[in-house]
Amino acid sequence: MNLAIVHSRARAGVRAPEVRVEVHLSGGLPRMSIVGLPEAAVREAKDRVRAAIVCSQFEFPARVITVNLAPADLPKDGGRFDLPIALGILAASGQIPLEAVRGREFLGELALTGELRAVDGALPAALAAADAGRALVLPAANGPEAALSSAVEAYTARTLLDVCGMLDGRNALPRAQPLPARRMPGPDLADVRGQAQARRALEIAAAGGHHLLLVGPPGCGKTLLASRLPGLLPEASEAEALETAAIASISGRGLDPARWRERPFRAPHHTASAVALVGGGAEPRPGEISLAHNGVLFLDELPEWSRATLEVLREPLESGVVTVSRAARACEFPARFQLVAAMNPCPCGWAGDPSGRCRCTREAIERYRGRISGPLLDRIDLHVDVPRLPPAELRPDAPPGESSAAVRERVLAARARQHARAGGLNAGLDQSATFAHCRLSPSDQALLERAVDALQLTARSMQRILRVARTIADLAGSERIATAHLTEAIGFRRAGASGEAGPARRGRPEADAALDAAGARR
Repeated sequence: MNLAIVHSRARAGVRAPEVRVEVHLSGGLPRMSIVGLPEAAVREAKDRVRAAIVCSQFEFPARVITVNLAPADLPKDGGRFDLPIALGILAASGQIPLEAVRGREFLGELALTGELRAVDGALPAALAAADAGRALVLPAANGPEAALSSAVEAYTARTLLDVCGMLDGRNALPRAQPLPARRMPGPDLADVRGQAQARRALEIAAAGGHHLLLVGPPGCGKTLLASRLPGLLPEASEAEALETAAIASISGRGLDPARWRERPFRAPHHTASAVALVGGGAEPRPGEISLAHNGVLFLDELPEWSRATLEVLREPLESGVVTVSRAARACEFPARFQLVAAMNPCPCGWAGDPSGRCRCTREAIERYRGRISGPLLDRIDLHVDVPRLPPAELRPDAPPGESSAAVRERVLAARARQHARAGGLNAGLDQSATFAHCRLSPSDQALLERAVDALQLTARSMQRILRVARTIADLAGSERIATAHLTEAIGFRRAGASGEAGPARRGRPEADAALDAAGARR
């Protein structure tokens, strides 16, 4: 038999489409060609495969070898096809049983010595192989990653000779085994002193999946608060964890199989580009917003980010996905994350501080705030002032705050109510579900309308106020949204009203009058 077909998997975003490696031997001057839209690393496989076959004590056929990677219109990259190409050559030349490669998929890069090296995207390939009903053979270094799902039948090998021995029936390959789970103790909310309003906003954000903006002077604890949010969230389900781990697997930045159940916390520097944030490149890779999927994305010093970079967040914040389009292909990456942003109220950072040290002009403050667009601020549910604490609250003997474990209990109870009522979190409710589950009494509806009119809020802001009020009611164990829940939700929008930070608005009569007219002063 001069033809052999071996199954493998390509990489296309978070998907792993099937690739049939077809190897044909024919007469003529010895040469080897690889077709099927291979990139440079795949075309170079012929030299790696030849050396690996010879070093493994097999014969490399002195014939015309044609390798077709089907489907032909799917781009193939990396060294992941080395192992199936080598097995196809050996099967087509009769050196290993042709029937043995059926019902299995193979993945792995070959060293010149025949050793198998790890490849990116092993987890998506393993999940796809399980869906297709086939076993997967891959390098030993990828074993713990492929074994994360209990539905996957994956086997590991260290060399090409080990794989051939298994196919000949001379030895068995070990089953891929997951690493023991390792949970690192995260930062605790008890470390945060004072800041009752910010702690409350953090609890509401965790309970409803809402986005959060922290506004305050330098050193007031904004980063400290943001880093505590993952500790308030429930442990990711297996489906969520596998989806997040699959993104990390294809990113090329490494996946720790022992910590795959932990929710991600990504904090990119403000000099990051738009491509680094949303993903891209000649071979589309996920960006920070996708690496934060099912977790938290923290953007510190928000006005210092490039405005063009921040604007790319607007659509993912609404849709939960990002599509990276290139001339040759387009890849869709999930990006459903919780955004926590932090910023100073003015260029010097001290606007509104009781010390009166700020000397920034109104124009300077407006230019500073103008670096963040209104539509982006409109998509952030909770706007919170984080003031400078008095020294007495920072003393070592001051009582600690409530622990993350205690707050998490309330968060879990609130989330359970949301899932029982609507099948998801309040932050993800669409317009019809918002109107159905966030009903107000006639007097509260009039209060909300006065607040929206006085603070000049958008229709999107109005719906987000309703969802936050629903979350506050869930935390209180209330079946209906009460006036207190609504007024608290309105209060969390006032820092974003008129496009200025809360501290910069203090002392403005028109803003205070608007809050009084809305009846929303807390």
